[in-house]
Amino acid sequence: MKKEILKNKTFALSFNPKQVVKRLLSSLPERAQDVIVSRFGFNKEGKEMTLEAIGKKYGITRERVRQIENYAVSHIRKADTYEKEGPVFDELKNTINKMGGVISEDDLLNYLGKDTLTKKYIHFLLVVGDDFDKVKENIEFKHHWHINSKLSEKIHEAIQKLYSKLGDDEIVPESEIISSFLEHLKEVSDEYKQDEILTRWLSISKNISKNPLGEWGKSKSSNIKTKGIRDYAYLILRRHGSPIHFREVAKLISEVFNKKAHTATTHNELIKDSRFVLVGRGLYALKEWGYSTGVVRDVILEILKKEGPLTKDKIMEKVLKERYVKTNTVMVNLQNPKYFKKNKQGMYAVV
Repeated sequence: MKKEILKNKTFALSFNPKQVVKRLLSSLPERAQDVIVSRFGFNKEGKEMTLEAIGKKYGITRERVRQIENYAVSHIRKADTYEKEGPVFDELKNTINKMGGVISEDDLLNYLGKDTLTKKYIHFLLVVGDDFDKVKENIEFKHHWHINSKLSEKIHEAIQKLYSKLGDDEIVPESEIISSFLEHLKEVSDEYKQDEILTRWLSISKNISKNPLGEWGKSKSSNIKTKGIRDYAYLILRRHGSPIHFREVAKLISEVFNKKAHTATTHNELIKDSRFVLVGRGLYALKEWGYSTGVVRDVILEILKKEGPLTKDKIMEKVLKERYVKTNTVMVNLQNPKYFKKNKQGMYAVV
């Protein structure tokens, strides 16, 4: 019994792509067949030949090879064999429609093809199929296919608007980015407004993507395109929501991201990155949480410069919100005459 198509990672087609392609190619002259086989990589290695390489083989120009390729595709569409394969193209069309009508080439081929060669045969069927249009990769979008040009244009516009409203380093939970995306897709049919389809549409974007924790943002942000221990540590701390020891950070990086994170290396990376603040012995917090940088003395100086003279208890209260240290550590710093003085009212101020 087949499961619902959108819930499967792979989908069993009712036809054999290799056999369908073989039947379609049978209507072509021998050289045209060979050009298609070579161009699309219909061999065990799945290796595709360039126009130039095929041209050398036949002693013709690259442009002539291109003409033969275009002729072959056009000829197949007009042949009786193409009409006989109508149910195959209908099945592909229905599949794409159920997946959202617009889908990245990689997602579609990975979904329908169990191996590299099968994916190449399916790709060829998409190329020759009248109902399928490909949008080639550009600076904004990945290669993707659609069966409805108006729907494709609406998705492009919605993604562009969504991107324009994202902050450079903003991290958005998937539920929120889907809600924001929907705000720009009000004219789209309700049948497509499913989370799985919407995230599939988002995945055609080269400018918006998600990090290993499934949170979305601008692709160039280090919060999304994680490159090393520092970025993984940031995501760990952000998810944890409160200060955490660097040993635990290293441990969680290994567990959550399956990345080797040595304790000493993690500590060194946290020290170097301005996003992190050492708030206690080995305890790190995110600067964006409002923690001040520097040692305890620097924290006291910042508080007094901002608030003016304060009592010992008030200073203690404010410092302990910034640092996980013993009260005696705060008192030792307050006794340093180079930086602090006590007035007649028993309040401390900056020298």
